[in-house]
Amino acid sequence: MIRWILMMMLGLLAVANVSADDLQPPATIQVASEAWSDYTNADGTGLAWDILRSVFEPAGVTVQTRTVPYTRAIGLVQRGEADAWVGAYHDEIANTLYPRWHYDTDHIYALGLADKPSPTLSTLGRYRLAWVRGYSYERYLPRIKQYHEVQRRTGILPMLSHDRADYYIDAQTEIEGVLKQADDPAQFKLTPIAELPLFLGFADNPRGRALLAVFDRRMDELVPSGQLRPIFEHWKQPYPFTP
Repeated sequence: MIRWILMMMLGLLAVANVSADDLQPPATIQVASEAWSDYTNADGTGLAWDILRSVFEPAGVTVQTRTVPYTRAIGLVQRGEADAWVGAYHDEIANTLYPRWHYDTDHIYALGLADKPSPTLSTLGRYRLAWVRGYSYERYLPRIKQYHEVQRRTGILPMLSHDRADYYIDAQTEIEGVLKQADDPAQFKLTPIAELPLFLGFADNPRGRALLAVFDRRMDELVPSGQLRPIFEHWKQPYPFTP
């Protein structure tokens, strides 16, 4: 009896010592994302999708993409209905797992009327700001006091023209898309504000932990070797891992 108890205890200790790196990863990873042009297109093409396929598929994990609004992508992961979402900022959402490695950098810009002063990261808090609901820029930009969250980007230019906000904050690609809707783009100007690393947000469950371990292990290989650089060159985007 004593020997049987000892064997059971040793077995439990062995199980407890198994790390996420030792777990057999799932055969698939379902990744949810908003549809961003040339980044996470709904047809599975784009910079981010190419990066994730290069990370996971050589490790035997097939990438399955799912296109939903950003806040819904987070909800799917939190409910365990997806394994990860694209475009997270570090520690953005509680009860979520974040890897050591980011996979890209968000180039954050302010869009405002051309006759307004150009904001800087240190002066941004003086102004009335707006951004898309769920992006939570108030957590990553300093001293933000006045901001309004919008449901969609279609009303941004009238909002600025009618002085209901001083600046609209978003990633460069999205702001350029908004500016294309202007009848007279010269009325507006873009100002670079910040560079924020982008992460995958993983589900806090055994699948998420195993897939996160695969992601970090593969990025440990891909970044020093420069194997991701051609993907950024193909999509004409700056390489985010240059020292």
